[in-house]
Amino acid sequence: MSGQTLKLAIPKGSLEDATLALFARSGWKISMQHRNYFPAVNDPELSISLCRPQEMGMYVGEGILDAGLTGKDWAMESGADLVVVADLVYSKLSNRPAHWVLAVAGDSPYHKPEDLAGKRVATEIMGLTRKYFEGRNIPVTINYSWGATEAKVIEGLADAIVEVTETGATIRANGLRVIDEVLATNTQLIANREAWADPWKRKKIEQITMLLQGALRAESLVGVKMNVPAGRLDAVLALVPSLNSPTIAHLHDSDWLSLEIVIETSVVRELIPMLVEAGAQGIIEYSLNKVI
Repeated sequence: MSGQTLKLAIPKGSLEDATLALFARSGWKISMQHRNYFPAVNDPELSISLCRPQEMGMYVGEGILDAGLTGKDWAMESGADLVVVADLVYSKLSNRPAHWVLAVAGDSPYHKPEDLAGKRVATEIMGLTRKYFEGRNIPVTINYSWGATEAKVIEGLADAIVEVTETGATIRANGLRVIDEVLATNTQLIANREAWADPWKRKKIEQITMLLQGALRAESLVGVKMNVPAGRLDAVLALVPSLNSPTIAHLHDSDWLSLEIVIETSVVRELIPMLVEAGAQGIIEYSLNKVI
């Protein structure tokens, strides 16, 4: 062990559980402590903190934290001078980016951003919203929303909102209509510039990045292993997509071969019956923790 420590923050709130699960698949068990913002971790080279995503950019930029995971949106909103180490596309629901959208009441007369000139817009992400409208030369009044942003239009407190959504379900459920996308956002691993310039800290951050990305990549893949008669090998190989070339080995004292592949989860249910028809037997499907 080096005796050094990297101060790493994970996001508190909606991304917290997904982040803890991602680190667990990557090899770090982070144990939450009751009413404690400093979880335990099975790595003496890490000091873990919980931090609101909205504040992460500021603390990392100032060097209070060496690195952290937050949204691209909040990293940009902070205005801090940060190193964006990696994009890690995951959320509380799926491995898809979230979207900050401009939405209005479903029955409103507004159909494009220009229609909102002189109107009121409520949002939690003030800086990005201001840049969005200024970039289009649309004069609006932007008010900070302390929560329940969708309700601001319903209650007549705003003519439009800028709000984040993953599926759009909450927007639609509140009778709102999206008229434009302000920003697509995903989780990012960010670092303080001085920490990134430190050889030991940079190597540790790069280690974390590699394993987190490997765990995310593995979520959409599975391993499949099977036995194939030598005479049916070409027929089976014609069916199997693979991350790389399939692994093929001869079984002891046999005309059978063992074939192993890594493939997209989405194709397995169609592929396995086809493999059986082509002569494969003893098919085993298994999950993967990481694919590097």
